[in-house]
Amino acid sequence: MAMIRIDDGSRIWTLATAGLALLPLLLQLPPQLGWSIALAAVLVAAMSWRKALPAPLRLLLALLVLAAVFSQTGSHLGRDTGCALLAAMIAVKPSETFTLRDARSLLGFALFAPFAAFLLDQGPLTMALGLTAVLCALVALQRLADVETDSLSSSIAPSRKLLAVARLVMIGLPLMLAMFWLFPRLGTPLWGVPERALGRPGLSDRMTPGEWLDMMADDTAALRVQFFGTRPRSQDMYWRGPVLWDFDGRSWTQPGMMRQLPAQPVQRRNLSWDYQIEFEPTDRRQLVALDLPHAALAGTTLSLDYGLYSDRSLSSLTRWRLQSSPPASFQTQLSDPLRRRALALPAGYNPRTVALAAQWRREAGNDDAAIVRRAMDWIHRDFGYTLETPLPGRDGVDEFLFDEKKGFCQHFSSSFVVLMRAAGIPARVVTGYAGGVRNPIGDYWVVRKMDAHAWAEVWLPQRGWVRTDPTAAVAPERIYDTLEDRLGEGSAAGALGRLARFGDLSDWMRRGWNNWVLGFNADRQQRLLQAFGIRHPDGQHLVLLFALSALLALTWMAWLLARGERQRDPLLRAWHVLGARYAKLGLAREMHEPAPLWAERVVEARPQSQSLVPLSHRFADARYAAGIGDPTLVHDLRRHHP
Repeated sequence: MAMIRIDDGSRIWTLATAGLALLPLLLQLPPQLGWSIALAAVLVAAMSWRKALPAPLRLLLALLVLAAVFSQTGSHLGRDTGCALLAAMIAVKPSETFTLRDARSLLGFALFAPFAAFLLDQGPLTMALGLTAVLCALVALQRLADVETDSLSSSIAPSRKLLAVARLVMIGLPLMLAMFWLFPRLGTPLWGVPERALGRPGLSDRMTPGEWLDMMADDTAALRVQFFGTRPRSQDMYWRGPVLWDFDGRSWTQPGMMRQLPAQPVQRRNLSWDYQIEFEPTDRRQLVALDLPHAALAGTTLSLDYGLYSDRSLSSLTRWRLQSSPPASFQTQLSDPLRRRALALPAGYNPRTVALAAQWRREAGNDDAAIVRRAMDWIHRDFGYTLETPLPGRDGVDEFLFDEKKGFCQHFSSSFVVLMRAAGIPARVVTGYAGGVRNPIGDYWVVRKMDAHAWAEVWLPQRGWVRTDPTAAVAPERIYDTLEDRLGEGSAAGALGRLARFGDLSDWMRRGWNNWVLGFNADRQQRLLQAFGIRHPDGQHLVLLFALSALLALTWMAWLLARGERQRDPLLRAWHVLGARYAKLGLAREMHEPAPLWAERVVEARPQSQSLVPLSHRFADARYAAGIGDPTLVHDLRRHHP
């Protein structure tokens, strides 16, 4: 029985369902790898349509796909490596799928793909595609059951089968809701999930001018912000991230010791912002906050330079309620070790910059603020903003300041800090995000990865650290090439594209999914139960509530399934519904009473129901006489009323 060969239609259903199950997983893999596996799956299905591929060729295809996987993920085994290997194995499986056993094996194997996709992403699109794949797999399994019983030719239409499967899913919906709402939520998972082999981009503790373009060209959301009360002006929306102190002539890095030193008190302005940040997952622990956060939150650390770090990796959606205020003065006393660190430059690099800074120092005397103003005026007068920049050479700052005079935020902040340090002014690079876009549908702000920004802080007497953004000093007429231009957002076509994508609506829907599904934690569960009068639910309450609701849901499922088993035949079901109508009038059919005799008894009591008699004879013939079909009988039974 297991070696029954399936027909072409059933094979198409099986392969299409496997492809649909594979789709949400491929969308979460790196694009090049996802396209490679998808192309391999199509080629394998086409090459093996009539007969199985030879074993050596199947082995070669498997090795090629595996090589593509490891070329992307390297030797590190992580979540995405395992998911990519699963996708690769599903892609080559159709090369030997011809029998009933093989088809069922492929479907069962393919259903692991949407579940694996949830390890990489828990978004609404992944959920929708996964549920669709499961429904189609159930329909395909029904079709394979028809193949096994040799009843394929008389089987009902696929749409009717899909509707029947959907009804089964709806039967299980109460149990699913009970599991989601009432199953006790734990603060930490019971088991660990392997780390990803391919890191998700985020703010780094290292910056090399010219290497941010991949992240800055990504317009997906990095975080969402909701303000309570006063909102900052757009020019105050500097989302502070890693602070970089050390420079080796090419790259800026953040010293690890800064995280161990406590934050110093700050004199704040008479202005405060209260807000909640929703972070999209990354593989890092770096948080961002408006300059400057008031204090560290539970589970976080506030460093000496007011960088905010989570105690755990931000590998899932997280929310943080923060308060910030702009500083009036920020660390007005700078210790000697910190001063030396904020003035350090590698020897022998950027001689022209060092010479210019020495000249400015001689001309300005002890007026540090004058040197800062002179540098900003120079940038405003002579420099331009563009993304088309060559990779810097050994003396990259000299090349930028004296030759190119064009670049983006990394070039401006790095060169500005080097110039300030060479002039004897303590300075450092601050990275994070700048700005944001308000979503009018949900009245919240979206900060995208392309909003990544780098600026500078200089230390001035009596004022301490002062934020200085040299990129913002560029004159508007010398902004030549922006990220918005590259993404087409500045053109009419780009505007129409954004309108077609319903960007605000889709992001609002994603935020709602985050709030009501991904964000449903133990605290939200307790608040839900409090609405029903359970003020302080503990573990025992939750277990009892879940057990009771699950028992009720299972009872409901068992009753519906048993009812469906009793009335699976649509003809018999329509006849029972008709009998129930007369039972309400006291004319129920007895269990031993044949249909025609019952109809005659009904007519004696209600002569106006004469049409019931021919219906009863048609029902008896269709039900018990061999070879008699009556295609309109079910419809007529449904239309008949006392």
